[in-house]
Amino acid sequence: MSEPEACDVAHGTAEADSGVRTLVAVFASPVSRFLLKFARDLGFHVALYEPDPARVTDVPEGFEADTTLPPLDASADVVVTDHHRPELGEVLKAALEGRPRWIGVLGNPRHPGPHVAALQGLGVADADIARVHRPVGLNIGSRTPPEIALATLAGLVADRNGRPGGFDF
Repeated sequence: MSEPEACDVAHGTAEADSGVRTLVAVFASPVSRFLLKFARDLGFHVALYEPDPARVTDVPEGFEADTTLPPLDASADVVVTDHHRPELGEVLKAALEGRPRWIGVLGNPRHPGPHVAALQGLGVADADIARVHRPVGLNIGSRTPPEIALATLAGLVADRNGRPGGFDF
């Protein structure tokens, strides 16, 4: 980045990313509330996918939940915010079939990801299962829903920009 470009970034006058960016938060949860809010501020088109209409209780004002998975393409990032849901495998299989740019499942990296067994049980190929990231985001020691959302989005922005995240420049 040249010095004038760096100054434009610092002063908030740099041109925005012209590419369409979509974030699909899967499952209504405290983390998805913050993902939707923060992602919108970052310029993402946002969607909340909650397959169980009875669980649509944690949707922030100004957002709606879809009970069907929105169309996915190479402009979409999908973040699954609850790895304990019984529909995890079916949701991930459908997301993988949509060929989004990126798919991740929140969860503690010290525990095995339940998505692997769920997808294997549905006959999903190992190469497709490997496209599902876990853990997600930057390792900042997140403990609260807003911190988890912040770390997740920082990781997505770094990945989208071809950067490793953290303090490696």
